[in-house]
Amino acid sequence: MLEAVDLTLKLSKAEYKEAMGGPHGVVNRLRRIQRRCVEGRVPVCLVFEGWDAAGKGTLISRLVERLDPRGFAVHPISAPLADERLRPFLWRFWMKLPASGHIGIFDRSWYGRVLVERIDKLVAEREVQDALLQISEFERQLAADGMVISKFFLHISKKEQKQRFKECEKDPFLAWKIQDEDWRHHKQYDKYVIAIEEMLAQTSRSAAPWTIVESTCLRWAQVKVFRTICDQVEQELLRRGVPDPDLMAEEEAVPPPNATALDPPDTPPPAAAVTTAPRRRRTKTATPAADDE
Repeated sequence: MLEAVDLTLKLSKAEYKEAMGGPHGVVNRLRRIQRRCVEGRVPVCLVFEGWDAAGKGTLISRLVERLDPRGFAVHPISAPLADERLRPFLWRFWMKLPASGHIGIFDRSWYGRVLVERIDKLVAEREVQDALLQISEFERQLAADGMVISKFFLHISKKEQKQRFKECEKDPFLAWKIQDEDWRHHKQYDKYVIAIEEMLAQTSRSAAPWTIVESTCLRWAQVKVFRTICDQVEQELLRRGVPDPDLMAEEEAVPPPNATALDPPDTPPPAAAVTTAPRRRRTKTATPAADDE
């Protein structure tokens, strides 16, 4: 599965600027969709998984740059806290789900159970298989309740990951991001591939599909993610009959098909065609002369 992904895909700066900007670019399109989600009370859940240094943080920052901050929340997910370990593993994610009309963005998610916890042997294999079934049911319930779920896996090669790690270590502002744990996971790249492919195969459903994002070129990755989100959310908005006010305004501004530039403008009807009640003429009546006394 992952070996068939074309990691050479890329966009030039000009192509990226054209796709992202302008009145019909994906940034403006996403902003309009957010407003329609509020009006239609459609909750949206965006899940981002991927390799370390694949660009999840940068992509999410770009994603929320033009959104109304009152309508979204970003949830960076790390290891569960002590009290969270006392509850079912999905409990802490239920508590972070977006309300109606809001967008919830997960920087890593409930899939950590079947990835890092599995590779590091923090859970038994039986628990991994149970988690895959629980996750599928969890997402099915959310979709049945009207939530749009878009899941993205940012994919880069092992060689690309190593190069990015080294570049981060050279940058004094980014060096803190690369820890011994990251290099340990890098050495386990092939084991992760097996776990990732099983995860994608067992949890990608029509109601909660996975999108593999070729992330060697960050410009390509951003445009693909933006377009996928817009397409999936718009599909649900159309199903619910939530109109696009900007599109409606554009359609109203377009002249009818039979109109031409030579057509005369609408003019009021000629005066002769206007009928009014005839005006009554007032006539003077003669006053009889008074008799002389």
